[in-house]
Amino acid sequence: MKRIVLVDDDLDDAELFQEALEEVDSKLHFQHFDNAKAAFREWSEPAVSLPDVIFLDLNLPQVSGWEILKFLRQTSHLTSIPVIMYTTSSLEVESEHALILGANSFITKPSSYRELKRLLAEVLAKFLR
Repeated sequence: MKRIVLVDDDLDDAELFQEALEEVDSKLHFQHFDNAKAAFREWSEPAVSLPDVIFLDLNLPQVSGWEILKFLRQTSHLTSIPVIMYTTSSLEVESEHALILGANSFITKPSSYRELKRLLAEVLAKFLR
């Protein structure tokens, strides 16, 4: 079963994300972390079942999405996992910075549920081949 992880401190956004994901593909396993520390604990050991795709918010408390992205790209057993920056920001400079740091894609959180489902279907088709 493919594993999709969302790291986002906004619980309402996480709930909508999970609902949309289940509608797009009910066979996926969803895991949510509302802070970086929990995600770091989960991914620190290579033996743990790793996600197939990570959706990562930029604006997190304590440890930013930038720092998590750097950790993912500097940790040998995590470098091949696709990371999708998933944030409210639509600044081009942030999108460019994310790609330079190793993100596979940068998505601004959509304003409609229908658009969220479309984006998820598109991303999953690209990264879960």
